[in-house]
Amino acid sequence: MRTQDTQDDPPVPPPAGERKDRRSVFQALPPLAWALLVLVAGLLLTAELARRDLRDSRQRADMLYNSLADAAQVRLDDALDTAAVALRAMQTVLLSAGDLDQTTYAHYHDNLRAVDDLPGYLATAFARRHAVTAADGTPLYRYELLAPLEGNEMLLWLDITTQPDNLAALERARDADQPSMSAPFQLTQFSDTGDAGLGITVRLPVYSRGRVPETVEERRARETGALAMSLRLEPLVRNALQGRILEYMHVGLRDLGAAGNGHVFASGSPPADAPAYTRVLEFGDRRWELRMQPLPPPPDGNRSRSIIMLGTLISVLAALLLWSIAGTHRRALALGQRMSTRFSESEARFRTLNELLPALVLLADADGTITYANQFARRRLGDVVGTRLDALYSDPGPRMAVADASGREAGWEEREMEITTGKGSFWARVSLAPVVVDGQPHMLLTATDISEQRELNARLRYQASHDALTELCNRREFERQLALALAGRRAHPETPPFALLYFDVDQFKLVNDLSGHRAGDQMLVEMVLAIGQNLREGDLFARLGGDEFGLLAYGVNETEALALAERLRRCIDSVRFVWQGRTHSVSASIGVVMSDRAGATLQDVMAWADSACYQAKENGRNRVHLYREDDDSTRRRSEMEWASRMRSAIEQGRLLLDYQEVVALTTAVADGPHIELLLRLRDETGAVVLPGAFMPAAERYGLMPTVDRWVIGTVLGNFARLHPAGAELQTCAINLSGASIDDEDLADFILDCIARHGVPAHRVCLEITETVAVRSLLRVTRVIERLRSAGCRIALDDFGSGMSSFGYLKNLPVDVIKIDGSFIREVDTDPMSRTIVSAIVQIGHQRGLKVVAEWVDNDGARGVLDELGVDYGQGFALHEPERVMFQR
Repeated sequence: MRTQDTQDDPPVPPPAGERKDRRSVFQALPPLAWALLVLVAGLLLTAELARRDLRDSRQRADMLYNSLADAAQVRLDDALDTAAVALRAMQTVLLSAGDLDQTTYAHYHDNLRAVDDLPGYLATAFARRHAVTAADGTPLYRYELLAPLEGNEMLLWLDITTQPDNLAALERARDADQPSMSAPFQLTQFSDTGDAGLGITVRLPVYSRGRVPETVEERRARETGALAMSLRLEPLVRNALQGRILEYMHVGLRDLGAAGNGHVFASGSPPADAPAYTRVLEFGDRRWELRMQPLPPPPDGNRSRSIIMLGTLISVLAALLLWSIAGTHRRALALGQRMSTRFSESEARFRTLNELLPALVLLADADGTITYANQFARRRLGDVVGTRLDALYSDPGPRMAVADASGREAGWEEREMEITTGKGSFWARVSLAPVVVDGQPHMLLTATDISEQRELNARLRYQASHDALTELCNRREFERQLALALAGRRAHPETPPFALLYFDVDQFKLVNDLSGHRAGDQMLVEMVLAIGQNLREGDLFARLGGDEFGLLAYGVNETEALALAERLRRCIDSVRFVWQGRTHSVSASIGVVMSDRAGATLQDVMAWADSACYQAKENGRNRVHLYREDDDSTRRRSEMEWASRMRSAIEQGRLLLDYQEVVALTTAVADGPHIELLLRLRDETGAVVLPGAFMPAAERYGLMPTVDRWVIGTVLGNFARLHPAGAELQTCAINLSGASIDDEDLADFILDCIARHGVPAHRVCLEITETVAVRSLLRVTRVIERLRSAGCRIALDDFGSGMSSFGYLKNLPVDVIKIDGSFIREVDTDPMSRTIVSAIVQIGHQRGLKVVAEWVDNDGARGVLDELGVDYGQGFALHEPERVMFQR
């Protein structure tokens, strides 16, 4: 076979030496050498990966063991703190109730329920101090009240002076008015059980009525007795450390101040040659050493072995594969050389070469009749020799080219078309060109099957425009269709309007939190199936992201759009989703936007829909809201504008700080200047804006953590330049928002700023509102306990505004309570406000807290607060806010 450009003279092959020089290095080396090189490289890489993994495993194990040791220390401290809180509650009962008999005492004990879940708890007893003294002059303390009584009867009338360790703990507690813990000793109730009967007592003094005694002499003079809580160490410690701690670690616990070895607890025999992780637990004037040693095997101990085995296997397989490829490559090159030689010797060898090609090769004469088909074509198309070439496809373009195959047509480029035969049809990339064979014009067709490639492309296009979970259109495709619809309306205003329905599932996060994300995904699938049964034909329903959906309803007016939205809302509301025995009701808030507004852009319509959906949620959820230019929408846009202005103010350094002094109301607490910092903003014109204008926007749009961190960093970095007192400033109070409290890294940030700027921690007071504390008690307690342990002071702001103030006060570790200003404003004229303030002051002082009154706006209120014993006051009658020194 010759093409039109073929010359009669056969091509001259290159010299043998030149062909040899063209051999690549890959061809020069034998396949086995390449395979060995790959094997050695793979084994070296495997060894390095195994070495690094072993090192990383040891580091991870060390981090895990340190984390478990820290967790063990915290858990034991929490268990002992629980006992101390329960004792403090009983101390309050005895102080307020006076003399009690056994029945009343047991009744109070049962109602408190403070130790129901405390492992190892045995009894809470009250020992009254008697004027009669022992032989050495020590007062007698006999247990007169006991709860629970059953099983603990032998403790009644037991004299504590017969137990030196317990007596010492009692005296320490009495002198400090703090919980005191005894050394481990054999409990009277379990005198014959060995280590299982080891226990401790936690003690608190009970004083006579009156203000809290402040000196040791006052405490000794007013002592009426002592409370003691008896705890078994074995269940207390084992329960606190249960889980991963005891699973991975051997735990030994001993009292450093006790006689002998001070044994408290051991989880078993300690492993030999294992490193020890030691922590010291301090509670009630006792120091316990917590010694923990890892138990074999360490976590991830088998990973390195797996890496070595897998890496070796992969290296061997790669070497074998390269050996096979190299051999195949050499054989293929040899085959190609032989075929090239045969082709150069005779054009008749062309058919042999074509037979081996993995593509369709067809040759047709000038009339379009197929005269030759290679092996691959015969296998795919059947016996097509003698049939017309254009019978394989219906595209008119190739037919015309076949008709002009005499040479007048220069041919055409590659095309994709569907080829149909008696065995079926498939898509192929086809190339058709005129050639001359034996002096006669022919058409040469070559084709490659691209069916799988087209199917893959179609699948990728589908995935790019659809949501994987619900198989609905995704946000990108939805916004594309919405843009097309808006463009159509602009081009043809007379076309019927359409509506955009914006869905937001109510309380979707609650389902994820209660039942997990798999449950949330399944709930969305069931909701989409229910909605799909109520959609109109032709409308476009899409998932815009998370729990947000959109619907384009074509050809509807406002009344029809609202009716459709209400029908879909009822459909969603009727769904009852059941997951692992728990039933969830499903509802959605729907915002509706009509397309009849001239000049509306895609961004406008989406923003209006989001605003309408937001308004539906604001109105109570599970309802439909049509977008209009109403006040609520205007307010939300205003908040969005303030949020943008707040971000600019933060970036441009336009946030300001004012300070207001917290003034001592009695000379007994006059100890130097105290201030609270107040946030201000300087707008673009230079005017100062009060927080009431921008704080709602900052809270709604998640800017408060950024603002709080700016305030903390700025204040601590300029602590000596806040107030005219300079470095003599006693305390500076900083307000923390609820969003910042939810930030797990907040405590680390505050402590890092304190350490970096060298500010004494006890001069930093962090204020948390009561509503934030009650809303997330456990998280707040962890944060403030960590800050207090570093020396910071904690103030409970707006106290009295919540619904559970007194109930939470006894468990919140705070230093200061600030009475909400709504009670202070009329304290000099309203008897009820005066009574409430008096009660808060008494309880605060009983807990050893400082009490601050807010909104002190007149001298009459100041006088009443002084009479009631309020420690500090804050308000315009005492001091008007001033700009901090470094911003003047």
